[in-house]
Amino acid sequence: MKKVFARSKVLSDVDFTYCPGCTHGIAHRLIAEAIEELGILEKTIGICPVGCAVFAYEFFECDMIEAAHGRAPAVATGVKRALPDRIVFTYQGDGDLASIGMAEIVHAAARGENISVFFINNAVYGMTGGQMAPTTILGQKTTTSPYGRQPEREGYPIRVCELLSTLDGPAYITRVALTNPRYVLQAKKAVLKAFQTQIEGKGFSLVEMLSACPSILGLKPIDALKWVEENMIPIYPLGEFVVK
Repeated sequence: MKKVFARSKVLSDVDFTYCPGCTHGIAHRLIAEAIEELGILEKTIGICPVGCAVFAYEFFECDMIEAAHGRAPAVATGVKRALPDRIVFTYQGDGDLASIGMAEIVHAAARGENISVFFINNAVYGMTGGQMAPTTILGQKTTTSPYGRQPEREGYPIRVCELLSTLDGPAYITRVALTNPRYVLQAKKAVLKAFQTQIEGKGFSLVEMLSACPSILGLKPIDALKWVEENMIPIYPLGEFVVK
């Protein structure tokens, strides 16, 4: 029998431990396939911090480094400057990157650090119990916004791509979604472009991926994907924001 699809050699031969319907697995596969297709496995170093993203070190066959909460861009900066011939990426959630790590991501982008950032935005803190994240949308109920996020009480959601695109440092910033096959194919192209941007020495790149967290949303996996498309994409429009 002819094999038409197989696990990327960049992914470890273990089962994902993410919740059923979580799209972290899709994001992992896209990153792994891009690394394999570009032939950069032996010189790639990944940085993963606290949150659901912390488990990435179990699933990638490239060198992985754990970082303190929010500090992945700072660690990646040190690794890339010390080993400029390596391909360095961070894998971060919205609570990590847009909250405790906001200073790190803004300054790494402003400096134009030649790293690739993969930013998973599921609009909530996943691992720690469903607290409100900087990306939680207005009206969304969480454990720390039980009546729904209100601007006068909790402020407005932060749009990371739009924020970073005002800086001069970034070379490539885009937002994609992981909710249907067409969007996944677009996300794959974005991941490849982020790595290629680094390979060509152009500077900082970030791919934001709108992702589903069925467990925290309390929805079935398919319904969680629909929720992302119906509720998040209008607030976080897809597309490229910076291309150099």
